[in-house]
Amino acid sequence: MKYRFLPKGVCSRQIEFELNDGKISHVVFCGGCNGSLKAIAKLIDGMDADAVVELLAGNTCGYKTTSCPDQLTVAIREAQQKQKKAV
Repeated sequence: MKYRFLPKGVCSRQIEFELNDGKISHVVFCGGCNGSLKAIAKLIDGMDADAVVELLAGNTCGYKTTSCPDQLTVAIREAQQKQKKAV
């Protein structure tokens, strides 16, 4: 299923991704550090969602308490909750 998330406290304005059978794919960050975020999206494509959260949660950017990858983990957890409620 496709999800859209509006991150808070970071440069990215939106994060889109798919979560199917516990796997993350088709991650797209709108805004933010273009090259770095494209690379992250490629590296995590097809990974287990829980593994992505474990890897990226808590990552910060400069003086901020969060980062675009950290916000992706927030989005993944929200998507997982939505999927659990839908079942």
